[in-house]
Amino acid sequence: MRWTHLLGLIIGVILLAVLPFAGLPPYFVSLLTQTFIFGIAAAGLDLLVGRTGMVSFSQAAFFGLGAYSVGLLTTRLHIESFPVILITGIVAAVVVAALFAAVALRGSGVSYLIITLALNQVVWGLAFQWVSLTGGENGISGFMRPRLGPLDLSGSAEYYLFSLVVMLICLYLLWLIAHSPFGLVLQGIREQPRRMRALGYNVWGYQFTASLIAAAFAGIAGVLFAYYNLFVSPANLSLAVSTQILIMVILGGSGTILGPVAGAGIITFLSNTISGYTERWQIILGAVYVLVVMYAPDGLSGLVRRMRGLAQLFSEKKANSEPVALHAKD
Repeated sequence: MRWTHLLGLIIGVILLAVLPFAGLPPYFVSLLTQTFIFGIAAAGLDLLVGRTGMVSFSQAAFFGLGAYSVGLLTTRLHIESFPVILITGIVAAVVVAALFAAVALRGSGVSYLIITLALNQVVWGLAFQWVSLTGGENGISGFMRPRLGPLDLSGSAEYYLFSLVVMLICLYLLWLIAHSPFGLVLQGIREQPRRMRALGYNVWGYQFTASLIAAAFAGIAGVLFAYYNLFVSPANLSLAVSTQILIMVILGGSGTILGPVAGAGIITFLSNTISGYTERWQIILGAVYVLVVMYAPDGLSGLVRRMRGLAQLFSEKKANSEPVALHAKD
């Protein structure tokens, strides 16, 4: 089964890679690019939500810091090197995440959630009010997509492929982390934090490190999104973005690698498609979220697993009943 899944994954990646060159309309290329970018942020947050059991509303702060790193370095300091900008975005996100975690981890459960929400709003308010640096509500524009040696990422198809490759690298790194001893300890902390503490594990240290890792991936996604959108504003730091990323994790299925990416794709396509037909699209999207929470509390990936299990159970019952039926006929 593992080889079957791997083969299916490889075929899926190849199909995604050739879509822009197979006549896929630019509109859908744009939506898939957004899916890859937000998929990175959602998969990083899942390290907290699905692996560690910590629901955070501060992912947008780290996402926005990565985006602002692009705007500030390119327009203020005239730095065009993508590796330098990417590293700066990651470092900025991790440093702020360390400050956030030092405060938020004093609480747990609902108190932790509220503290992360408040801290995210502090960063958003700072970006909104510090007009001389961030441009305030007008944001920052006037920068272009980077070049990576001979590769020019200014085209939509080229940037689509670049975002796909970066997402795959990030997902592989998260898979390694999730299946490492560190990732197993995080799962133990999610299930039995007191028992893990009694066994001698530094629960606070593991939670702190997981927060920094999640922030680093959010910073990467923010850098990619700034180059995709060619505009940075306080909206990238807003609570709405944090909520959206969290819903991506829940909708796709927490505790998985591909689930948050699937959630990112569903929300990206639904929000853009429905908004084209009605101004009340948020109500429809909210109804979809409610239905998923009611009938698929473990996300769409969990729903797929249950359907697969039911199909397998049905096939086994059918196979066991066939000899009986034949015997009765004889």
